[in-house]
Amino acid sequence: MFSDLGAAAKVVRNAIRSRHNRRLIERYMLEHAQPEPGSVKLAVYFPDTRVNLYQIRQWYAPLAELAQTYSVVIITRSPGASLIILEESPVPVIYKRRITDLEEFVEEQDLRIIFYVNQNQKNFQMFRYGRMWHVFINHGESDKMYMTTNQFKAYDYSLVAGQAALDRLSRKLWDFDLARKAIPIGRPQADHFAGELPYTPDERTVVLYAPTWEGDRPAAAYGSIASHGVALVDAVLASPRHRLVYRPHPRSGVIDPEYRAANQRIISAIAAANQRTPGAQHIFDDGPGLGWQLAASDVAITDISAMVYDRLATGRPIIVARPQSPEAEVDDDGFLGSAAWLYADQAGDVLALIDRVLVDDSARATLAYWAERHFGDTTPGAATKRFHTAVEHLLAEWEHHAAIHIADKHSSESDPLDDEDDEEGLPPSED
Repeated sequence: MFSDLGAAAKVVRNAIRSRHNRRLIERYMLEHAQPEPGSVKLAVYFPDTRVNLYQIRQWYAPLAELAQTYSVVIITRSPGASLIILEESPVPVIYKRRITDLEEFVEEQDLRIIFYVNQNQKNFQMFRYGRMWHVFINHGESDKMYMTTNQFKAYDYSLVAGQAALDRLSRKLWDFDLARKAIPIGRPQADHFAGELPYTPDERTVVLYAPTWEGDRPAAAYGSIASHGVALVDAVLASPRHRLVYRPHPRSGVIDPEYRAANQRIISAIAAANQRTPGAQHIFDDGPGLGWQLAASDVAITDISAMVYDRLATGRPIIVARPQSPEAEVDDDGFLGSAAWLYADQAGDVLALIDRVLVDDSARATLAYWAERHFGDTTPGAATKRFHTAVEHLLAEWEHHAAIHIADKHSSESDPLDDEDDEEGLPPSED
């Protein structure tokens, strides 16, 4: 009974908060100019809630650059997430809570490409609209099982990172038109890895520990916070030679209480270490921006997630926490087959592994090879150029198909009788 009452109270609270957020959004929309009808050609569809904001945030900088050439908006559906995106987004945000609102927007605009950053079930509410390209751009490159889901086939096209992604999809998916539907663009986000450091650089070795969440099933249990995290963090915090930057996945602990407790223990340990030694400047980072963490750290420790490959794009040392779950799928055919692994029972000795990867020349050569394999040309600006080229290609394809449709329509509306029949003055056949 108490459980039911608690659930009911939560529903009421959420409803009240949602109504309040909708009013704030309506006021915002009234105070800010909205796109003119027919002016929007490109949109990112993000129907998700606040817990997955990290997925759209990764695209802010590339979208801002794309918007210098094309009209781009983000379509949102969740009131809470919309309020945050409205404050953060460098491109216009269009809030459409109801399907009827969405339909009106589709009718009044000249939408040609819709981008999707995740596999949210509500994506299918946008899929119903034809005569536009539905394009999966994802929110990262990784060797998780998520990267080979059969859902790729639902999209007209997918923008993928590079040859490794093409190889992965060709191995896993049956009857998928890889050559036409998957377009490699690299990692445009890597062209924007920057930001103000929250610490003063010194002689300390900066260690980025960026674990993923616990996952919702054994096959996707890649998170290391409970199995590796506490021991490795204690080791780094105890060293006067190292500075820790801890950036856990935003969903850490949403399912597993033990995982949530381990995450909180690490956060508390960082606060305690800074209180003991203020100059250490260890960082707990839960900010919305990702860039400086990857570019400034001397070594990164990650789980099997997109963070591995974001770091790989920088060409700098990486250590990957080996999943403790024997059911977690590990694709050893790519970079992970030659990665420096940290096993759970060795987490307390992580400093020795850190020292080793920092001076290993063969490891650097391996990183360079796999960076090219996963992302192609990683020189600054190359991925952004490929992203824009892909958009130009898709817009040209849209124009081509639109012209065919118009020609077919005109043909079907023309007189079915030719000139010779007209000269004979014969009535139409009744067959």
